[in-house]
Amino acid sequence: MRVSDLPLAEPYVDHFAERGIRELYPPQAAAVDAGVCDGANVVAAIPTASGKTFVAELGLLTADGPGLYVCPLRALAREKYEAFASLPGVDVGISTGEALAGNDVVVATSEKVDSAIRNGAGWVDELACVVVDEVHLLGAERRGPTLEVTLATLRRRNPDVQVVALSATVDNPEAIAGWLDATLVESDWRPVDLRTGVAVGGHVDFDDGTAIDVAVADESDPETDGDDDDGLDDTEVTAALVADTVADGGQCLAFVRSRTEAVALAERLAEDGLAGEMGIGSAAETAADEVEAVDGTVTGRQLADCLRSGVAFHHAGLRSGHRSVVEAAFRDRDAACICATPTLAAGVNVPARRVVVRDQKRYAGSAMEWLPTLEVHQMCGRAGRPGLDPHGEAVLVGDEDTEAELVERYVEGEPEAVESKLADPASLRTHVLSAIATGFAETEEEILGVFEGTFYAREAGAGGLADAVAVAVDDLVAAGMVRRETGGVDAYRLVATPVGETTSKQYVRPETGERIVAGLRTAAEMASATTLTVFEVICDTPDMQDTYLGNEERAEIYRFARANAGQLTTAMGETDDFEEWLESVKTARILDEWIGGAAVEELVDAYRIGPGDLDSRIERAEWLLSAAEALAETTGLSVPAVSRARARL
Repeated sequence: MRVSDLPLAEPYVDHFAERGIRELYPPQAAAVDAGVCDGANVVAAIPTASGKTFVAELGLLTADGPGLYVCPLRALAREKYEAFASLPGVDVGISTGEALAGNDVVVATSEKVDSAIRNGAGWVDELACVVVDEVHLLGAERRGPTLEVTLATLRRRNPDVQVVALSATVDNPEAIAGWLDATLVESDWRPVDLRTGVAVGGHVDFDDGTAIDVAVADESDPETDGDDDDGLDDTEVTAALVADTVADGGQCLAFVRSRTEAVALAERLAEDGLAGEMGIGSAAETAADEVEAVDGTVTGRQLADCLRSGVAFHHAGLRSGHRSVVEAAFRDRDAACICATPTLAAGVNVPARRVVVRDQKRYAGSAMEWLPTLEVHQMCGRAGRPGLDPHGEAVLVGDEDTEAELVERYVEGEPEAVESKLADPASLRTHVLSAIATGFAETEEEILGVFEGTFYAREAGAGGLADAVAVAVDDLVAAGMVRRETGGVDAYRLVATPVGETTSKQYVRPETGERIVAGLRTAAEMASATTLTVFEVICDTPDMQDTYLGNEERAEIYRFARANAGQLTTAMGETDDFEEWLESVKTARILDEWIGGAAVEELVDAYRIGPGDLDSRIERAEWLLSAAEALAETTGLSVPAVSRARARL
């Protein structure tokens, strides 16, 4: 099937032709046959790099009205925004708000769309097509319920809206398609064949019957490293696989379990001078200079040093400017290898000839757990660059003891089924409050009606939520977010209190709203509440990301908390989780020093955080201080330090 045969305006056909897109991939043609250009609902469960974005564009460009593209990550939203903005004559907006009314396409995360709905944005009712990227994230702990409820709400408000859902290959795509009344397009076709295998030492057996051997430097100590039975260190096996790829003119992605491991592996690979192998010396220098221009942090210098050797690392502790340089350098073939944590696998588009998954377990609480099969498959799916590679290779690094397990679990194993997380109490409280505060529901029965269109209701029946909703309502009443108003002898209606309504509109969780109000009350009674006071209040909420507290600094943060007890709203003996509270004090201290003039470099060095961590905490603090200002106004509490902190932040 040719692009020119599709019901697209000529400028779009020319646009795609200029980018080499003239023939449809088989999954794309199947989506057309399923009616994606005719307003039909379609679920496309196909591998990475099989043309999902083009399927989305077909739905958006042929819709009879404005479209919405929902994606899980802001970095991905920016990438898709740029792709759609390049389409001739298409007005594209990103994020949310009434200002987006009138755009042909809006790109946003599900959280942003949910917030827009809560705040009465009218443009959501005008949508003709909604594209949901990574719809399998319905099964994610916190993000899943928001995506599920948001999509159900959009469909309830506009029953005629077309839904195009894009998914990785999962165990139950037919269930998602059934929920959305959609035709399922399921395929394992890829533009570049993928072979997957397990490396034991320097030998790799692939699932297509082929095998390779790479030379591995034996620099391990079997007495201490605890790695392979043959004494070869996993890092050295990984380094050999990377070097073999680069020597053959390819690029490599290497996945490890943590940020520290990503940096350590990149520095180890940098010793091999991969930039020289690829002949990218000057280009690598340019990328390194761009990284150093972002800031002067130790992390930035480490990354720049690695880039000069043709290697990069990528994790959530990097600033967005750092990550952008790394991604662009890799796409332009100015970097031979990226050492990354698994978050890259679900993020931006950076295909490679070979993917090496060195670590298949990560810490979960106090124990190591196997990574989900779907997560590993998404990493492996990055292997193979269309037009550049004859095939892609994904290699799991193992040993004689784990080889059979890795083959069974990841090479031959099927990805997990997607299961709703809407029944999670914290998530349910958030969405129950939203249903009441927006006026969608006034009784528990009506709340169940709101959730009637969710994936959970499809799979378990709305009645399965009845008891959980009753508990959520009781919790919200106890928290002062909702009240019951009598409407007769036995009848009552649920009404959001002013605090509950503000909490929902400010898009913070009920627990966060409750904690902020309690903290503001305590602060208002203090002789002199400071900016540290309000930072402690907002940091000790579930909406502020935790800041890791190392063993060496625990005693120092404890001393700081004791010395500044008069400025804190929580006494040491009053907290249910002392360790968690100390982490919030650490974050509050960092933010207070930031507004006091401390440089990024100082804070990153002093508190052993990534510069990207500081950026994210500042951004969240701005949001939570805005919520605190709104809640202070709602409750009539006077805490001037809130406005001072926000203005200085």
